Amino acid sequence: MNEELEFIVATSKERMEQSIEHLEKELLNIRAGKANPVMLSTVQVDYYGSQTPLSQVANINTPDARTLSVQPWEKTMLADIEKAILVANLGFTPMNNGESIIISIPPLTEERRKELVKLAKAETENSKISIRSVRKDANQEIKKVDASEDIQKNFEVDIQELTDTYIKKVDQIFLQKEKEILTV
Repeated sequence: MNEELEFIVATSKERMEQSIEHLEKELLNIRAGKANPVMLSTVQVDYYGSQTPLSQVANINTPDARTLSVQPWEKTMLADIEKAILVANLGFTPMNNGESIIISIPPLTEERRKELVKLAKAETENSKISIRSVRKDANQEIKKVDASEDIQKNFEVDIQELTDTYIKKVDQIFLQKEKEILTV
């Protein structure tokens, strides 16, 4: 019976950890003014008739903090890659120099920075909701286990402590991202 309760706690911890990982991935997509190859992760290129992620047909580098460089493995792909970046509607204007594609990342306006912080806050709230949902599920599972009320209460306290820990982690991740976005 204790094994069953410990399993519920371990499963809950794993699900909360997944929530944190998801939040971190989502926040990577919110650009903070610095060039990052992840910015092009949604770009799909028409590669011999099939939609292929840009990272599978070219090297993406950041020569400096405001520039992305896309070096295709086949020179014939330059025009297709340029078109795919424009179609992805990321707000970037690619420049084709015949060898590679250079993308200058425009500096963010104050208004845009505030919008990005709101977006990051929304993702943070979604993550907190997910963590609280895990807590709710775990508490329901604990109540179903055939154990004394005291033992159930102790495990519910464990779940609450776990929830508090992960909510703090989410807040720390948000504060870090907010600072990153607002830093000019």
